[in-house]
Amino acid sequence: MRQINLENDIKPLSEFRANAARFVKQVKETKRPLILTQHGKSSAVLLDVAAYQALIEKIEILQEIQKGEQQIAEGKYLTQEQVQKRIAERYNK
Repeated sequence: MRQINLENDIKPLSEFRANAARFVKQVKETKRPLILTQHGKSSAVLLDVAAYQALIEKIEILQEIQKGEQQIAEGKYLTQEQVQKRIAERYNK
């Protein structure tokens, strides 16, 4: 996702309503998110589908890392030797 252009990528919701197709095209072409404001405050973000999917994938990876770190802190892990032993037991039968 590209960095927001403060001059072009922040628009009031009323302007978005009047020009939705143009702004969707802008987001697709520039790959930059569009910030929508309501009553002068940020209200919503319009993202390109690929950028949204990339964000979701990054979040899922970070959640898995966090889960793994928590399991390590709780002592719920196997050493390399333990893993090798389990693999050997499973496939050397």
